Amino acid sequence: MTKLLIVDDEQIEREGLQAILQKGFPDLEIRQARNGMMAIEIAEQYQPELVLMDIKMPGMSGIEAIEHLSTDYPDMKFIMVTAYDTFEYARKAIKLGVKDYLLKPSKASEIVATVGKALAQIAEDRRQAETSLLHRDTLQKVLPIVETDIVTQLLFDHVHEVHLDELVGLLGVGSDNDKFAMTVLLPPGSESHYSVIKDKVRSMKNGWVGALYGRQIPIIAFRDPSQSFRAQAGAIARELLAAAKADAAAGWFVGIGNVCESLDQIRQSYQEALVASMDTSVPVKFRFFADTPVLGVTSEGYPAKQLEKQLFELIRLGQWEQVHAEVTEFIRRYEHEGADLLQAQQRVLELLWLASRALLELGVEMDTPLFSFQSQDYRQLRAESALLLDRMRQSLAEHQDHISPDTIQRIKQFIMDNSHKDISLDTIGKRVGLSPFYISKMFKEQLGVNYIDFLTECRIEKAKRLMGNPEWSLKKITYEVGYHDPNYFSKVFKKMCDVSPTEYRKALLGRRG
Repeated sequence: MTKLLIVDDEQIEREGLQAILQKGFPDLEIRQARNGMMAIEIAEQYQPELVLMDIKMPGMSGIEAIEHLSTDYPDMKFIMVTAYDTFEYARKAIKLGVKDYLLKPSKASEIVATVGKALAQIAEDRRQAETSLLHRDTLQKVLPIVETDIVTQLLFDHVHEVHLDELVGLLGVGSDNDKFAMTVLLPPGSESHYSVIKDKVRSMKNGWVGALYGRQIPIIAFRDPSQSFRAQAGAIARELLAAAKADAAAGWFVGIGNVCESLDQIRQSYQEALVASMDTSVPVKFRFFADTPVLGVTSEGYPAKQLEKQLFELIRLGQWEQVHAEVTEFIRRYEHEGADLLQAQQRVLELLWLASRALLELGVEMDTPLFSFQSQDYRQLRAESALLLDRMRQSLAEHQDHISPDTIQRIKQFIMDNSHKDISLDTIGKRVGLSPFYISKMFKEQLGVNYIDFLTECRIEKAKRLMGNPEWSLKKITYEVGYHDPNYFSKVFKKMCDVSPTEYRKALLGRRG
């Protein structure tokens, strides 16, 4: 029920207006005030949504009363009632946001029409506020999905720039700051602690948590300029380790990558965090990549990043003989130089760690490769290295055997059928039994398009079809196809179609007419 307040110093005017309005709007709740000061007092308790204000009153004028009320109640609407049709009154009223005015005397039909227009606006504002609240509530529910999705895409795929803008805006994190990646390694059987870690990071309000895969939890953290990188990252690591119960803390480990300036570089920081977490034997249960023996290069100064890329390509193409050859040649160099055997074994192990990262990107989740004993000579080192490589090859083969030939088509159809929902790579992964990271990479490689770009195309195509119905508003279409913000929908639509939704619809309906 809408509340209305009539303010006029003449009782006969107040009674006349109330009689006309109650007849025209039976559900309207109406109260009266005989001057501006009384109107302010009544408004404090009554909270009217619409006020019919007489301008010329003794004491506090209607204009002065409107000034007070509009300051305290910015959503309150006013209709000016006056016997003086002067420019000065109109100018002041417009400045104060008065929606309309009535001249004394007015016909009953004019009063009903003027008030009816204001009531319709109030009803529309109320409906929009309820819709906005509903979508805010819905948005709060999907933010955890948004968070895990953006981390997955940033670390394992290319992200559509418009989509990234929206996600960063929704998450409300100051991503202009430098950032770095972390990974939390859980001990076997502790996967249930994933929600604990996620809640802890969210409470600290300085990072995003990705989807759990295997026993690894990826995190993108944002730099706090008020403290050093090591102090901040160390404090976060200790907080995360403290989140484990005392009896479950054994086996937890946190790897920390280097700082980078943009989200485009965060993937490298994450790779560094993974390398930092591979050897969990150090007493302090977290380590910075800068403190690992690898330090980004091999003993010959050969960039580990380049070597990792080479190994990944060979493994992805299934050229395992060449992988064996590369590792064997790596060992031969150390043997030829007469290097310390223990040092050589550590360097080879680091190389195998890089190979295991390549498998991870192909969706193969396996334990970190470790030598079962200290090699007594280079012959044993070659044999043990070959054995670990064979285990990796077998793990990849077993993984590929579980993938149905039509998996990618099933994923594609699922996205098409559910594009209007807040679906994520994690959701799809659970449906087809694959890791989100592998799905993202497989989607791009087999279909030649990014997962989020395909989702966007599905939504835009559905929007085009709905625009053919002139009874559907663009706002309704926005929500129907899966977006939360009409302005963002327009931005995406124009980027995809080179015209705005309004221009597209005008042309579409014009052709049909």
